[in-house]
Amino acid sequence: MELFTANNIWMMICTALVFFMHLGFAFLEIGLTRQKNTINILFKNIFIITVGLLLYYLVGFNLMYPGDFNGFIGLSGFGLEAPLTETGTLDLSYNEGYTYWTDFLFQGMFAATAATIVSGAVAERIKIGPFMIFTVLYVGLVYPIAGSWKWGEGFLDQLGFYDFAGSTLVHSVGGWAALVAVCLLGARIGKFKDGELQAIPGHNIPIATAGVLILWLGWFGFNGGSVLSADPELTSLTLVTTCLSAAAGGVFSAITSTLMFKNLDLTMFLNGILGGLVGITAGADVMSPTDAIVIGAISGIIIVFAVSFIDKLKLDDPVGAIAVHLVCGIWGTLAVGIFGFKPLTNEAGEFLNADGNVVASALEATNALSFLPQLYGVLAYAAICLVSSFLIIFTLKKTVGIRVSELEELEGLDAYEHGMDAYPDFRLNEH
Repeated sequence: MELFTANNIWMMICTALVFFMHLGFAFLEIGLTRQKNTINILFKNIFIITVGLLLYYLVGFNLMYPGDFNGFIGLSGFGLEAPLTETGTLDLSYNEGYTYWTDFLFQGMFAATAATIVSGAVAERIKIGPFMIFTVLYVGLVYPIAGSWKWGEGFLDQLGFYDFAGSTLVHSVGGWAALVAVCLLGARIGKFKDGELQAIPGHNIPIATAGVLILWLGWFGFNGGSVLSADPELTSLTLVTTCLSAAAGGVFSAITSTLMFKNLDLTMFLNGILGGLVGITAGADVMSPTDAIVIGAISGIIIVFAVSFIDKLKLDDPVGAIAVHLVCGIWGTLAVGIFGFKPLTNEAGEFLNADGNVVASALEATNALSFLPQLYGVLAYAAICLVSSFLIIFTLKKTVGIRVSELEELEGLDAYEHGMDAYPDFRLNEH
């Protein structure tokens, strides 16, 4: 019972940390965009977390964890009904480590993240109504169905695909949709003039910096809670690999961007940190600290080239969401098949080496993960996310429209869609 209580306490702390990440996403997004769209961005972020939790309660949780199903899609019911014993009391042996309620709330915090990623990529020019419709469909249906393929013991899980905390299941799912949305939406006015890239600086880089540091803190819950227990060795290893990958991502992104562009770009430094975090998320529990640094370093380098490539394609992503979440999500998922190992255990939970002998540490358990299942997983998620997000967004574009008018975009969405100003000029009335 003591271990059961410890597991629940740790996972609830991690749940709070993942919830806190939504503040980080909001800060990052408003900091890297213009002042005139701040209320619009904050409204979208609040909508995503509130509606996302309700949708996950109504249908998402039971779509993502349907129990026995065909491996592709299943539904165990609507609403949240806890498993009850014959006497009608809550069955606290759920998953043999934590309660049903703990599982739902922790997983529910992940659900809204995919739409938050899209929000940053389409900032400053999308109509808020169509974005809300997209959020409901993508978070309510697409994300949990896709998640069930691995975390719900679906066909990818059976193939040996491994994604510990969601480099693909969360970040690439959001990244693929962001790519589709940006293509269908078009660039912001003034981003490309006569075919040349024009910088549109964010209005509050200190807030963006705070957002990244909050996200880094929240990632300790994102990855640490995904151990699904308070196991000291696995939890501490996960936190170490997460932190080292973030640091390496930031440093190598800063070095690479400085060599390429001859300036010390803080925003590239920040995105490098996020790239390192996304890159390690698929295998944070099965990497050595050295492997984590290598994965983070490559993530940081990839970020710089990905951002430049996206600009060359004339795609406008104000916060770098596609480079961070999609490109680094793919890299991190594939990296598991290159660097990662999955510790072997016996029925007693003891670690085993390749010869089946009991060893003291997870790092000594050497069941290597293979590359092909990781590639299959990347391709499978690319397929469902590209098709589903295109159908949703293209349909909205042809029916209600997805882009605000030129006048609204130039004067700002805060005034036109919300009738508010994020930074009103308070002055004493003169009499």
